[in-house]
Amino acid sequence: MKLRRIQWIQVVLALAVIMAVAGCAKKKVAPPTPVPPPPPPAPTAMLTANPNTISAGQASTLTWTTDFASSVTIDGIGKVDPSGSMKVTPSESTTYRLVAKNDTGTKEATARITLTPAAAPPPTSSSTGDESNARLFSQNVKDIFFAYDSYDMTPQDEAVIRADASFLQQHPNLSFIVEGHCDERGSIEYNLALGENRAQAAKQALVQAGVSATRMRTISYGKEKPVCTESTEACWQQNRRAHFAYSK
Repeated sequence: MKLRRIQWIQVVLALAVIMAVAGCAKKKVAPPTPVPPPPPPAPTAMLTANPNTISAGQASTLTWTTDFASSVTIDGIGKVDPSGSMKVTPSESTTYRLVAKNDTGTKEATARITLTPAAAPPPTSSSTGDESNARLFSQNVKDIFFAYDSYDMTPQDEAVIRADASFLQQHPNLSFIVEGHCDERGSIEYNLALGENRAQAAKQALVQAGVSATRMRTISYGKEKPVCTESTEACWQQNRRAHFAYSK
């Protein structure tokens, strides 16, 4: 009887030891790794100049807005608030560049202010003939317009060119400039090249229609001389043009 009791006690002790060991062997659950906060969105930026064409000594207002920027600077001005406006009086045609930065990236925006030449002196009696020619020219020689990022002639353009050429052949004493213009989208350099292609396309079309190339020269203004300053497709269409200007 005493032996059985000892055996029973031994069994109980063995079970206790097994449970203790099993309990000690249980792994502790590691706490979850904290998730870092997401990075801020990339900054956005917009910069405009109003008016964007002025005479020497006149002022224009720069207006800018940014989002998510920790640092905002404008070339030639320095550090500025994330959004604001200020008047500037450049001494020459100037492209203002805004740079907005944060830890995620950088966003740039530009605005061009073009200074026009000083006003011409009042006309004298000797300029009456030129004024008459200029008025006659502008009334009869019409601009042609281009699709976005293109200098290809459309059938409508070709019809306008034929009418322009017919008038010019009837007035062989008139010389003129073919100006290439673009809308505000794209870099200054790209639009100057595109404007030159548009001016050359219009010139070649007139030459093929019988107008002497010696009567005309070409120039590209890129996006510097818009006739419409709103950021809409209807406005951009007016600016994508080849303009014909009378030249003495």
